[in-house]
Amino acid sequence: MKYGVRWFGLACLHIALSGCSGELGVEGAGQNNAPPDGAAAGEAAFAPEEPTELWFVELERAPAATSGGRARAKGLADEERALFRRAAEERGLRYALRFSFEELWNGLSVRVARGGSAALSEMPGVKAVYPVVPVELDVARAATAVDPDLAVASDMSGADLVRRDLGVTGEGIRVGVIDSGVDYHHPDLGGCFGQGCRVAFGHDFVGDDFVSGDASKPPVPDGDPDDCLGHGTHVAGIIGANGIVQGVAPDVTFGAYRVFGCRGGSRADIILKAMERAAEDGMRVVNISIGTPFQWPDYPTAAAATALVARGVVVVASIGNSGEKGLWAAGAPGVGEAVIGAASIDGTRVTRLSFTVAPGNAAIGYARAEGSPPPPLSGSAPLARTGTPASARDACDELPAGSLAGKIALVRRGGCPFHEKAARAQAAGAAGVVIYNDRGGEMNPSVASGGPISIPVVGIAQADGELLSARLDAGPLTHSWTDRAVAAQSSTAGLISGFSSHGLSAALSFKPDLAAPGGAIYSTVPVEQGSYDTLSGTSMAAPHVAGAVALLLDARPELSAPRVRDVLQNSAVPAPRGGDPSGQVLEGAHRQGAGVIRVDRAIRATTVISPGKLALGESEAGPAARTLTLENAAVHDVTYDLSHAPAACATGGDHWRPTSATAGAAAVDFGAPSVTVPARGRATVTVTIRASDALADGSLFGGYLVFTPRGGAADGPLRVPYAGFKGDYQSVPVLKPSGSSEAPWLGKLSGTRMVPQRSGATYTLASDDVPYVMVHFDHGAERVTLDVVDAATAKPWGSALSLSHVGQSSSATAATRYGWKGTTKLDGRPTVVPDGDYRIKLRALRALGDPGNEAHWDTWTSPVFTIDRP
Repeated sequence: MKYGVRWFGLACLHIALSGCSGELGVEGAGQNNAPPDGAAAGEAAFAPEEPTELWFVELERAPAATSGGRARAKGLADEERALFRRAAEERGLRYALRFSFEELWNGLSVRVARGGSAALSEMPGVKAVYPVVPVELDVARAATAVDPDLAVASDMSGADLVRRDLGVTGEGIRVGVIDSGVDYHHPDLGGCFGQGCRVAFGHDFVGDDFVSGDASKPPVPDGDPDDCLGHGTHVAGIIGANGIVQGVAPDVTFGAYRVFGCRGGSRADIILKAMERAAEDGMRVVNISIGTPFQWPDYPTAAAATALVARGVVVVASIGNSGEKGLWAAGAPGVGEAVIGAASIDGTRVTRLSFTVAPGNAAIGYARAEGSPPPPLSGSAPLARTGTPASARDACDELPAGSLAGKIALVRRGGCPFHEKAARAQAAGAAGVVIYNDRGGEMNPSVASGGPISIPVVGIAQADGELLSARLDAGPLTHSWTDRAVAAQSSTAGLISGFSSHGLSAALSFKPDLAAPGGAIYSTVPVEQGSYDTLSGTSMAAPHVAGAVALLLDARPELSAPRVRDVLQNSAVPAPRGGDPSGQVLEGAHRQGAGVIRVDRAIRATTVISPGKLALGESEAGPAARTLTLENAAVHDVTYDLSHAPAACATGGDHWRPTSATAGAAAVDFGAPSVTVPARGRATVTVTIRASDALADGSLFGGYLVFTPRGGAADGPLRVPYAGFKGDYQSVPVLKPSGSSEAPWLGKLSGTRMVPQRSGATYTLASDDVPYVMVHFDHGAERVTLDVVDAATAKPWGSALSLSHVGQSSSATAATRYGWKGTTKLDGRPTVVPDGDYRIKLRALRALGDPGNEAHWDTWTSPVFTIDRP
């Protein structure tokens, strides 16, 4: 089981990729006299060794971008912050200010002492509190040779036609890239930084040495957004490179907003600060290839991105690479209501560097792991394996010292993170690591999170790895790096990438919004990293959409930011379902949104249908009736024939491993077979959608409403996607037991091991000797509370925790541990609970549940335990 840690008041979110400790979230501890934004310090400074937590504190008033009257909003915001400071002082709450936000999201990000955050949500003027989560890049690396024919799959989205036939290149459109920076020295990206350059705007919010979670490596902002990680340069190249690689919109002007250091990892509040700067710099489009899975649409980065759209900026964000984690995995900020959340489709060709294995010398293509140094282009070493194709945890435990000295380690995927396998092999003396997949399909290896890996790490297909393992049974093998590229037509070209996250959001909002090429995309990387490389991920799909938006705004500058998404969704072409040889069944809308972007069709379209997507919610209340508005900009009437194209469903059952089904399509009634839209006029269509009785409750269903113009109109068929939940959404439990752990349960820390406790456990509250509640969130929770009560009299001793919109756990076996330090919020004030016997009551309100309906709450009560301070 993987554990995340939350001290009551959430010290650390359970989505951490490799688990987390009670110390998570302490980067910059001891640096509180110099907050990252350069503002004055908060009301407290913390010693370097003192554990702390990072929190967003949302204040009641709307941000300036959505409330109008910025000067008035600024004055009101100042009043709110003064109230917060006074209330904190009165309650004895120590905090240090990290950032203050007013434009896109109204609130603060603060650092508080561990255990001191319980009072935050009860402070006057506070609307909600959220953990400042760690964020990662939605990417995996695949090493290749230079092959400019691969470019960025512009032919799949129609961008090549727009450039060639219409002469539209995105000139004059400012596109912000919030990422790891941009190597502006790259000739394909202009070769310089500043006014008159392609990369004309930018800021570095963190510095080279910043490492999220490392107190000794805090943010050190400066004005130079150069890229040493590589991800942002690859993203920028997809958007608008102009050289050996030609991006989607090769004449855009860039803003580069660096939020990652050279080793990766950042924080959500830094991302939000970069959004504010992009708005100040006048960006028309902002790309954010960054994600935190299983988030709600009101998480601060998602809410801020939506406010950025309200200010007139189109925001495109990756939807996430958690395809293997089942439904509901859409990430923030892509899950934001007005954001274009981008899913990924696989590209048409895959070209990769290869190694050979003697005897035989057959070439095997590989994908370089993100965070790994580039493999050499020559050199040989013995190949040695650390396990077999049956190993469930190959190289997850310490390997004998020197056992791999000078050898290339062959390691099977599974059981622990890629970084852990690579680190174990490196410690045993390996000269390189080849990780083979434990399942079919593409693999997206990354060793970027964790300590430095100094040896090359690559990933290969399952069949190649199992063949090498079998050959080692017959005798020794020699591995040789080469400069030889191997290319092949992708068997999954045009299909949704396996890594692309499933929707919907926990709020049943329609996500993702659109799909674009993101699998095996060739683009720019920093010159010192080889100038060009192939990466895969929704990180690559998002900039393809952002580049298409730039083309669309260049061709149709009258479009508002919200209208851009409608136009792109109307003109998108749904991808077929993987595994269907006929190609007649469409992939589920919860996986691809409206389908694959076709910017050429979007530019030519003279009719727009709004809304561009329909989120139907739960079907328990009966059929869903919706009204669509068609607006025709042409000088002649257009008649559309109406039809329905159902898509694959995700059937009820285990949402961690959803099954795609073609049966159970919804019934759609348009009321009329066609609609005529007058020249330069509008018309409406009312559609009623009813979930199929044959579809199991708990399933997701969806499809496409198709508007086919008579007479061969240039824009072709227009579509509006829809998706909904079959049955009663409040039947989906939150506190569902997690595997063999049977969480929730009461725990006690013994060394590094969490031990379940029966009734009668005693805690001193000294150091880590505190009661822990182990919780697995099997679905997103509308609200989570933990209260403390006297074990004998049931007298309430107040609230230890109260949170809104908590995301589900990061996997079916992940759990969060909440540690209680002995204080609560009672009658509006922080309270030290005296020694005695107590129980903890945990309550979770199911997603979109009614707080007044007890049937919508999941509850658990701990065994009796004793607090006995020394």
